[in-house]
This record gives sequence, structure tokens and C-alpha cells, in this order.
Amino acid sequence: MLSTYVPILGLFALAAAFALFSVAAAPYVGPRRFNRAKLDAYECGIEPVDQPLTGGRFPVKYYLTAMLFIIFDIEIVFLYPWAVHNEALGVFGLVEMVVFIVTVFIAYAYVWRRGGLEWD
Repeated sequence: MLSTYVPILGLFALAAAFALFSVAAAPYVGPRRFNRAKLDAYECGIEPVDQPLTGGRFPVKYYLTAMLFIIFDIEIVFLYPWAVHNEALGVFGLVEMVVFIVTVFIAYAYVWRRGGLEWD
């Protein structure tokens, strides 16, 4: 009964071995040309300051876009099982998936209309 899990365990073991090998080999294989710029903290090309430029408030546009991506990406998680068992679900499954997709499309249209997808 456990023999069906052997390929999955083998894949996990292979992934772990590759990760450990990559981490162990990196100091020996990688370049060693250090300079001041490489040793500084990465701040997207902007000099780090104590206070944000906007007076202490951070813009949340990036986080809103990330949350919207996650919400709309979850739709794919629900579409895969439906696609696998499409014939077994019959007309009821088709109607339920159409209702789900229409609901997500309405939310997408609402966000698009409100300007939530525009990157300023």
C-alpha cells in the first residue's frame, strides 16, 4: 500500500539533495568579487533613510495588487479539480462552475472599473 508513495518520497529526497548540494557548492563555485555596493543592503536604488518620503505612510498599492492576484489566482485552484472530473459531475458541475466563473468575473469587472488594476 505504501509503494504508491515511493515516487513522491523519491522526488522529495531528490529535491532535498539538490538543495543541500546547491547550498554546499555555492561558496566554492560562485564568484568572489566583493565591493562596497554588493555588501550594502539592497534598497531598490534609493538611499535608505530613517523616515519614509511620504511622512511615515507607506503606499499600499503593491499589497493591494498582490492580494488581488492571489484572489483571482485561487480561481485556478478550483478549476483544476473541476476539469479533471468534468464528465463525472455532469450538467450540475457545469452550471456550478459557470456560476462560479461569472461571480469571479463580476468581481474582476468591479476591480477593473474602480481602477484597482492600474499600476501608477
